[in-house]
Amino acid sequence: MPATTLERLPVIPLELPPGTDIYALHNEIREMSPLAMGPDNMIFAMRYKHFDLITSPKTRQWEDDLLVAEGIVSGPLHQANRDSVLFSNGEVHQRRRAPMARTFAFKLMDGMRPHITELVSGIVQENLAKGPIDFLNVVAAQLPARIIAEILGVAQADLPTFLSFIPLAAESLGPLHPGRRDPIEQNQLAFDAYVDGLVASRRDAPRKDFLTELIADSGTDGLTEGELRQQILALILAGSDTTRATLCMTLSTLLQHPEQWRAFCANPDGLKKNVVQEGLRFEPVVAGIPRIALEDIAIDGHVVPAGGMMLFCVVSALRDPEVYKDPNTFDIHRTDHPKWHPIFGAGAHRCLGEALARAELEEALAAIAKLAPATTLVGAPPKLSHLGLRQVDHMHVAFA
Repeated sequence: MPATTLERLPVIPLELPPGTDIYALHNEIREMSPLAMGPDNMIFAMRYKHFDLITSPKTRQWEDDLLVAEGIVSGPLHQANRDSVLFSNGEVHQRRRAPMARTFAFKLMDGMRPHITELVSGIVQENLAKGPIDFLNVVAAQLPARIIAEILGVAQADLPTFLSFIPLAAESLGPLHPGRRDPIEQNQLAFDAYVDGLVASRRDAPRKDFLTELIADSGTDGLTEGELRQQILALILAGSDTTRATLCMTLSTLLQHPEQWRAFCANPDGLKKNVVQEGLRFEPVVAGIPRIALEDIAIDGHVVPAGGMMLFCVVSALRDPEVYKDPNTFDIHRTDHPKWHPIFGAGAHRCLGEALARAELEEALAAIAKLAPATTLVGAPPKLSHLGLRQVDHMHVAFA
């Protein structure tokens, strides 16, 4: 069968009409076509089987490709992108990743579980039977921020400051909405200045903490000042944002499925891993995994040209019926999860924070199930945004 061009692919737009069921849209497109066209001529790979190309030598990670496509070739966003571990390849990526890898090992992160349980239990008990609370900001945002601050050695008093940077920093990692460049660039400058202040404080007065070690290792590993800044910024962002949204969406989905919530409350320690695994699948907070085609790549009768920007569509792939039975059904007893959850990426770029995220999510949800089994959603359930690092809009609960 001859390969076809990409001109008539279905389109996934940057903006969706209010009320659009994103999962229904992706299901429809996936059934219609293996590929779709997104913003900035991005080619969305819609099916789970395409994830093999993430680790293929036929593709590489995006570097500054998306920013250049959007006409951003200088300024704070471009510089941050060029210095980031997230948007690098080969030796450069290995050199930037190496100083962080030891700290986020699975064994070390598992050792933090009792402390995570203690933190969440304190918040729940403080708010037990006191009516509705802003779960997003009181619980889901505070927990990962406090943990990453402790790992880095950042003062708890700084939490409101670096939490204020997170939403716009997360927005900068995907296609930019029209008119958003200026506030996002101003946020980047402020975030850079904050991190520079942390680095300067450790150089003036070294401590026994991760930041001091990272700064010392950066000289050995040959990191530039810009690279060091972006490593720290990436840790703050990754350690605060994705866990916050996943905790909201998983708890919300559980509460909307009362039988499964009751089953979890009856056996929280036995089911917490299953619950998180399914929560990560059912409401993924990472919309897609970006790659660049290094050669013409044939995909199910189409050809992605060399140099094409690709996005492996996690939102679609995690509802692919070729992999998951009844994929649009939330099921904490599901047994068909692949060994490696796609939400954390693959290969050299697999998320360093996976172990920490799993520990935070599992212990937080288990603590809520044990201490507040009569918890209820208050108001409309939370929803996630469309592209990039998906942001949660709100969430209120009553612990009981």
